[in-house]
Formats: sequence, structure tokens, C-alpha cells
Amino acid sequence: MFLIVLILTSSCIMSIITLQLGQCGNQIGGELFTTFIKDAHAKPSNVQVSANRNEQYTEEVISKFFTTESQSDKFDVPQARAVLVDMEPKVIAQICTEAKRTGKWMYPEKQQFSQKRGSGNNWAHGFCVHGPRVKEKVMNMIQQEAEKCDNLGGFLSLTSLAGGTGSGVGAYVTQCLRDEFPNSFILNQVVWPYHTGEVIVQNYNAILTLSHLYQSADAVLVMENDHLHRICTQLLNIKKIGFKDINNVICHKLASFLLPAVTQKYTDHRRSNAFGEVLEHLVSHPDYKLLTIKNIPQMSDTSKQFCTYQWHGLLKHLRQMLIADASMEEGIDWQVHLGDGSGIKHNQSLANALFLRGKDLDGIDVSSFSDPKLYPSWILPNTGVAVYKQPRIFNDYEKSAALVTNSRSPIGSLNHMIGKAWNMFSSRAYVYQYEKHGLTEEDFLDSFVTLEQVVANYNTL
Repeated sequence: MFLIVLILTSSCIMSIITLQLGQCGNQIGGELFTTFIKDAHAKPSNVQVSANRNEQYTEEVISKFFTTESQSDKFDVPQARAVLVDMEPKVIAQICTEAKRTGKWMYPEKQQFSQKRGSGNNWAHGFCVHGPRVKEKVMNMIQQEAEKCDNLGGFLSLTSLAGGTGSGVGAYVTQCLRDEFPNSFILNQVVWPYHTGEVIVQNYNAILTLSHLYQSADAVLVMENDHLHRICTQLLNIKKIGFKDINNVICHKLASFLLPAVTQKYTDHRRSNAFGEVLEHLVSHPDYKLLTIKNIPQMSDTSKQFCTYQWHGLLKHLRQMLIADASMEEGIDWQVHLGDGSGIKHNQSLANALFLRGKDLDGIDVSSFSDPKLYPSWILPNTGVAVYKQPRIFNDYEKSAALVTNSRSPIGSLNHMIGKAWNMFSSRAYVYQYEKHGLTEEDFLDSFVTLEQVVANYNTL
């Protein structure tokens, strides 16, 4: 009886619906589904697993992120399990065309919503005006997409914090999503704006978005543009960095934990990382919802063929990235140690999920990630880290590791952002632009209080 439970068929795989919100979210979504398809259809000689296992893996990727419907005598290319929302039509039209042009996947028809006028980088315009106006149509599209799933694993929302549509409409849609699907898992992946600033009111937009997402989402996965930019410059050796380069790094990070992998609790290789299972482990307390991802190695395509790694070295560096709160392996502070009394405070974790992909997975020692000093005293011993493995090579890396961590990592940037937003709010700068769309000063104050409490909670870890 128990053996039957462990055998997964395509009808048992937990599907994920992706919501692409605003220009940033739609561009990331287009790259993400391309990443999934490229990985699923990688050359068999490049993945180094048996043909049978590779076929099962491909089937799981397609079932998890795409639908494949046969109409008459024609078998359609996979269609992304996605709903696209933007107040301006240009970006949605572009990514839909690019997807269809590949011939390998496409977006479903009539699952896109756009208008002719955007939110003007104004969170209140997106949340208070556009959100209520588009609610019925967008929620109907989400419901239609959910009905295609035999088993709905949850929702992945892609958005930016700085703009108006992605942040304002995104926060509103997430709120509606929680009301309509109260028992489904919701993960919001948000792109943190550059500290130097893209939009003058970006800190307002960011605190309003985060405070609302904290009430609705199960977890908020933070990607900081400054960190992504440094990865492009220092590790990938990209000279002229564009949005596409940044988005490729984001999608590599997302795919490194969303693609199928096997938890050590089970011996059958088809027992994969269920979306909800991972989130339940990482977010065991509703006061702590901020996640970040650390990956190793990360390098240019030309460098991959000349580099070899051992798991011991990779995991040693990854653990130090966690302890010293480093966004990449270059420039890690090796002077930071766990509770050695040196005065340099290490990054404290609430929970971690470790994803190992590639060759020679047997016998890897991951016990260093279970060190009690990494976690608060109220976390039970040996429960802080969940480990997932996948022998199939990912993105041409012979060996690669990803650590999804619920830790103090984003708190410094969050505190900085709150401070800058408060400095503007204390002089009521630009507040009138939000008030004219229905937001009040009390709404701002509520957001400040919510996020200051988040900072306080993480600082007590």
C-alpha cells in the first residue's frame, strides 16, 4: 500500500500556476518558462542520467509548469500554466510572440489582461484603482487556469517592488487570491529596486507592497537588483548588463529550487519536491516570511568547460555564504564564524532548504547545515535544513547547489528602505499623489508599523 503512494504519475504531480504581474514580472516569466523548457529538453548526452529517468524528469517538468492539450488531430506545444497581467499591452504582446516563435512552448490564449494605460509608478493607482477594476476578469482567468490542474500545488507570483502595476495591482491580486484560494500556497517573488533608485517613489511602493504581501502570501522571495548586478559583473563577466541578463540570473535561481528534486526522506527517485512541502518547511511561523536564494557555482558559459568542483568545496563555500550573508561566492568574509565571541555577528537562520544537482551525490556530508548554532534555540535539533537531490545536471553545471534560506539576510536592505521611505513621509513628500487615488496617511503608517515589526522579529533570532 505504501509503495503505491510513492509512485507518481503525471496526474499526481502538483502543478504550479504562475502569475506574471507588471512589466518586470512578465519579462521574468517569459525567461523562466524558457528556462524550464530548455532544461526539460536538454540533450540526453548533457544530463548524465538514464534515458528512463530523463523521460520521467521531463514529464514531471512539463506537467508541473505546462499543460499539453490535444485538439483534433494536432498535438499542441506545451502551454505555460500562467496568467499575464499588465496595464500596458506592449510587454505582454512581445513575450507571447517570442514564446510562440520558439515552437517549443507558448502562452495559453485569452489568459492575458492588459489595458492602454499604466499605473504611472504609483502604487495607489495600481492597488486602489486598477486592482478593483480588473479583479473580476483576472480572477476568472486564474480560476480557468486552476481548473486545468489535476492537482494544484500553489501559485508563484512574479513582480517588482518599485513600479505601480506589478507592485500595486500585484498586491491587490495576491489579496484576492488568498480570499479565493484560502488553502493554496502562495509564493511571491519580488525584485528589490537598486539602492541608487530607479523611481523616486520606489521606497513608498516597496513598503506598501511588502506590508500587504506579508498579510496575504505564505512567503516572499526577495531578489535584490544590486546583488544580481554584481553577479552579472563579477561572476558572469558581462560587460554591458541589461534587464535580460538580470532576469536570466533570477530565473536560474528560481529554477534551481522549483525544478524536480528528491528529498532524502524518500528513496524513490520520483518523490519530488512539492511546492507546499518546501514552503511549509521554510516558513513554519507566520511572522517570518522572507526568503532568499544563494547559488554556487555561477559562471559564464565559456568558463564552465574549464572548471571542476568537488562537493566538499562547494558546500563549504555555500555555508560560509550563509553565515557571512554573502550573495555570491566571490568576496566571502571568512572571518565570520558561528558564535565564536569575535564580535562579528553571523547571519541567523530560521530554516534552510538545500538543493543539490549533478554528479556524485551519494555520500555527501551536509551535516554542517544542521549545526544548532545556525538556528534559534527554539528550533528542534536536526530540523533546520531539508535536503533535496537531483542527479540530473542543471544548466550545464556538472555540480551545483542552491540554498533557499529564511534568515536575516534581507533585513539590512529592508531597514534601509524603511528609513528612506520614512524620511520622505515625514515631510509628506509625494504623499498627495497617493491620496488622490484613495490611499490615506493611516495606510502608510500601517505599512511602516508592519515592516518595523518584521525587522524586530528577525533581529531577535
